[in-house]
Amino acid sequence: MEPTLLIIDDSPTSRSEIRQILRQGGICREFHEAADGISGLKMALAQSVDLILCDLEMPGMDGFKFLAMKNSREELRDVPVIILTSHEKQETKIRGLEQGASDYLTKPFDSGELIARVRVQLKIKNLQDELRKSNELLRQLAVTDPLTQLANRRSLMETLGREFERAKRLQSSLAVIMVDIDHFKRVNDTFGHQDGDRVLISVGQLLARQLRPYDMAARYGGEEFALILPDANGRSAGQVAERLRSLISELTFGGTLSRLKVTASFGIAALPSSRIHSLDDLIREADEALYRAKREGRNRVVLGGE
Repeated sequence: MEPTLLIIDDSPTSRSEIRQILRQGGICREFHEAADGISGLKMALAQSVDLILCDLEMPGMDGFKFLAMKNSREELRDVPVIILTSHEKQETKIRGLEQGASDYLTKPFDSGELIARVRVQLKIKNLQDELRKSNELLRQLAVTDPLTQLANRRSLMETLGREFERAKRLQSSLAVIMVDIDHFKRVNDTFGHQDGDRVLISVGQLLARQLRPYDMAARYGGEEFALILPDANGRSAGQVAERLRSLISELTFGGTLSRLKVTASFGIAALPSSRIHSLDDLIREADEALYRAKREGRNRVVLGGE
């Protein structure tokens, strides 16, 4: 996409000159303009811009004050600013750069130099944007199960640790539900791992859809999932688990899995509890409840401690 520039200058003539030079240089065709720093700041907040060219000497809010205000806003910190000024004093340039300007251009400026400096800043910003996207993708990959797109075990444990400490500190409730697809090995053995993956994805998506926005569904490993329900006690978590158990038993699949019926077993542990003093205790009680559900015939919900 073509970049968008914001020109802040109290001189309409200067703004027109800059606009004409950059258009002729093939930089971009879309510009936003402001005659002072305050208007420029409002416009930068309202419009998505890739680069700001800002005059230093303006009435009201000058270029230095604009830089300070711009850098105080998180959403604008990564937008580069080229300061334009008639001052040639070295200390003025240094001050501008120290306050967050990306570059400096002295008036009257050479059109070729303006084009070159704008291109450099746009290239740097583009590289930074791509790096930011790559870092965000890596972060997502680090906390997401690649098959089901749910949180992975690492993310689950980090979140559960925070919620456990929060519940203990505030003496609030917290529930963990372990979910295991019954006889899943038969699915893989009968239909193959590719169809087995289809079952895992469908169950995972169902679990995620049925939770509140601040709950978490994670793939714990293999055919096992874990759910974190902040501010939920054992009774309410049991109601959630029973609803999920019923919905899983009603799942239908197409193609080779058209006749497959899937069920799942659920084990719950919840705070407050006199038996749970640590995160390990919480997980162990949920696991033990899940094993009881499977020993007692599967396709059922068991609350730890009962």
